[in-house]
Order: sequence, then C-alpha cells, then structure tokens
Amino acid sequence: MYARRRRWYFAMMGTCIGLFVLAWGVVRIWSVPAAVGMCVVAMVIPPVAAMVANRRGPEDRWWDDPSGDPQSDEWWDELDGKKRR
Repeated sequence: MYARRRRWYFAMMGTCIGLFVLAWGVVRIWSVPAAVGMCVVAMVIPPVAAMVANRRGPEDRWWDDPSGDPQSDEWWDELDGKKRR
C-alpha cells in the first residue's frame, strides 16, 4: 500500500511542476489569465498530495503498537485474535 501512495504522490507533484513550467514557459505567451489559473490549480495540488501520501489505508494497523501496559496489550491481542509470545 505504501508504494501505491508514493506513486500517487510523485505523480501529483510531477503534475504540479509540469503545470508551473507549462504555465510560465508556454501558456503565458497566449494568455496570462490561463497561466495564472494553471498556477492556482498547481498551488492546490501539494496539500492534496500530502494528504494522499499520509493517509492510512484499511490494512495499516497503527494501533498494533504496544502501549506499555501488559494487561491492556494482552486484552487487545485477545480481541485481535493474536497470540502473545
């Protein structure tokens, strides 16, 4: 799952950079408002890419980390169907 999120992140950031380069390298020659619009869209992409990259998937079991309380950890392991060694 991590690899898929990483690919989406790099694709979105590549799109962001591509929009900036195209906007000010090519599109501004014909239409400055269109170039500004492309930059506004590119400005929104990095926060969305960060949310996509840091989102937890359904199989990401972050709560499996031990809490430090042996009784609580044993109880949660019993609920999850895991055996403690």
